[in-house]
Amino acid sequence: MPAKAALPLRLLTVALCLVPAAAFSQATASKMDGIALSNDKPIHIESDKLEIKDKENRADFTGNVVATQGTTMLKSNTMTVYYKSSGNASGGAMANAGNGDIDRILVNGSVVLNSGTQSATAETGHFEMAQQLIVLEGKQVVLSDGNNVFTGCRLTVHMETGQAQLDSCGGRVQIQLDPKSRTK
Repeated sequence: MPAKAALPLRLLTVALCLVPAAAFSQATASKMDGIALSNDKPIHIESDKLEIKDKENRADFTGNVVATQGTTMLKSNTMTVYYKSSGNASGGAMANAGNGDIDRILVNGSVVLNSGTQSATAETGHFEMAQQLIVLEGKQVVLSDGNNVFTGCRLTVHMETGQAQLDSCGGRVQIQLDPKSRTK
């Protein structure tokens, strides 16, 4: 990313108005209304292989995993879905899977999360359903909203509120803002 001095004064002024002060340190916070999961829409999952481990209350999807729910799409190499224990010795996790009893989801390898104009890429991620929390991590986590691009190492999204935080890789987060994307 070019140094601040190389940015045109007008773009720098727009950036300073749009970006919280925390962005110039090690993290930035933003609003991400688009990336969220919903309990009222069906989830469609495709993968090369599915292995159900009922006694462990989990399902392992491997190979070209694509999960969609409404306008949100998740891609990864692998995805492990952990279900809440049913407490039923004969029913198991998959018997209740349709009831929205997902506890958490782990994704690994070439993770891409798209929803509307927002997109995020990472190496790994996890979705904590009770806390309504998405965490994406990697050497370089890239969040884009239209032509605006944010880069760091850890993206945390609180699905209920849409609040998001991007943490750096020990240095600083990087932000590229398109002045044309600014609302007038």
